[in-house]
Amino acid sequence: MLELNINNETSRLRAVILGTARSNGGIPNVEDCYDPKSIEHILAGTYPKEDDMVLEMEAVSNIFKEYNITVYRPEVIKDCNQIFSRDIAFVIEDKIIRANILPNRESEIHAIDYIWNNIESEKCIILPVECHAEGGDVIVWNDYIFVGTYSGEDYANYITARTNMDAVIALQELFPHKIVKSFELRKSNTNPKENALHLDCCFQPIGTNKAIIHKNGFLIEKEYQWLVDFFGKKNIFEITIEEMYHMYSNIFSISENVIISEQNFTRLNIWLSEQGFTVEKVPYAEISKQEGMLRCSTLPLIRD
Repeated sequence: MLELNINNETSRLRAVILGTARSNGGIPNVEDCYDPKSIEHILAGTYPKEDDMVLEMEAVSNIFKEYNITVYRPEVIKDCNQIFSRDIAFVIEDKIIRANILPNRESEIHAIDYIWNNIESEKCIILPVECHAEGGDVIVWNDYIFVGTYSGEDYANYITARTNMDAVIALQELFPHKIVKSFELRKSNTNPKENALHLDCCFQPIGTNKAIIHKNGFLIEKEYQWLVDFFGKKNIFEITIEEMYHMYSNIFSISENVIISEQNFTRLNIWLSEQGFTVEKVPYAEISKQEGMLRCSTLPLIRD
């Protein structure tokens, strides 16, 4: 049986589910898209090709193997986009929590049944049906669980609103010893530069005390300011609206000292190196056209 263990975003990674771009289903219809960035690239004729995305994901898989990390992949479903494994489940401590995701993505969950079935049943949590949650909105940080949400009355109008307050409350009940802190995110169905699809699209902690953040991703300025104060201004890397659009905050930590980042994130990668991080650079620009990147396509199971 798998012994899950996730207490933060940056402890040494030992096992992870990495999504797959195989049998991706080609270019979707605009009406079937879940985010404005994918729509933008479909209309522009620049939607990513399966072969390119497969190569990008293999580059990440190879780095994991270099660091002796156990890599699981979803079972391939024909003509199904299974890149973003973070959407379908997330791990907190020794529990895996199944995301209540968009109904037409249900089949993606069953592609990891072979992993789910190798975990003690009492550690497998399915949230009540009224709780909407996706792993990109849930950031585990030691005593805290940070959760991106949207609580507006027009929640149902936003296909980009993925985690609701019912889920925030459920997580607090599941982990009463942790502080569950929610953050209202800016949502747009049409403008990717005004849309924080998940919390990790505008914020991510790195190392032991640092973070990447984009102010405009937060609807409420004092919630953004709370994070700045929590980490300390000198430990924050502020990203611009263009950098958020390219997913600068959606990198991935192998350990407190090693980060996988997109090779074109020049300003960020220089800063990370200056802070003492080892930066493993990969091509991931094609996958980022679907408004998700390295953190979105990884589901950590075990960290030290």
